[in-house]
Amino acid sequence: MIYSKDEIQAGQLLLIDKPLTWTSFDVVNKIRYTLKRAYGFKKLKVGHAGTLDPLATGLLIIAVGRKTKTIQDLMGLDKTYTGTMRLGATTPSYDLETEVDEEFSLAGFDLNSIALTIPQFQGEIAQVPPVFSAIKQDGKRAYEAAREGKEISLQSRQVHIKSFSVQTKNFPDLDFRVECSKGTYIRSLAHDFGKALGRGAHLTALRREAIGSFSIEDALTMEAFLQIFDNR
Repeated sequence: MIYSKDEIQAGQLLLIDKPLTWTSFDVVNKIRYTLKRAYGFKKLKVGHAGTLDPLATGLLIIAVGRKTKTIQDLMGLDKTYTGTMRLGATTPSYDLETEVDEEFSLAGFDLNSIALTIPQFQGEIAQVPPVFSAIKQDGKRAYEAAREGKEISLQSRQVHIKSFSVQTKNFPDLDFRVECSKGTYIRSLAHDFGKALGRGAHLTALRREAIGSFSIEDALTMEAFLQIFDNR
């Protein structure tokens, strides 16, 4: 992936495999800095089409130059994720960012109930975003208020789950795959699925495999991207 200065200015879409613990903005800022240094730009527009949480990995579409005008269209595409949720415990953030706040006994749990519960989470469903999210409320990010210990009440929203499958071979860790619409929170899906099972659950791993027809198989790691420009 080597572009001329004119091609970068004209606009490009870069497919990046976001590293664990990096924020989506970390990736954007690093790519902007690298391209500005490599090509001598004083200013360069760079953005991403859909945030990934720091504890998630996978496909991030980075729009550069005039391609930033397409970000809203790209964000509207369906997403595909794989991941793992742990049954039997919940956390305030619905993932590993915060410590377990409640545990549930799994004694006598019927694995068949998992398959019977999946249909509740397919098609159009109402979903409340996690309080540890970037949604703004009263001019403040929800996660900022949540970290301050403030009570937060977020409105539910309609999302579409095209497909949702769960594997139980590593129980109580449940591996899953989901195809969903824009605006779906996979952390909320894991939390709500555990709640429906009466045992609680939280997300322990998440990877975005696809955005529309864009696939993680075609993405560069950040290491590979940076290596391209090491000697420029």
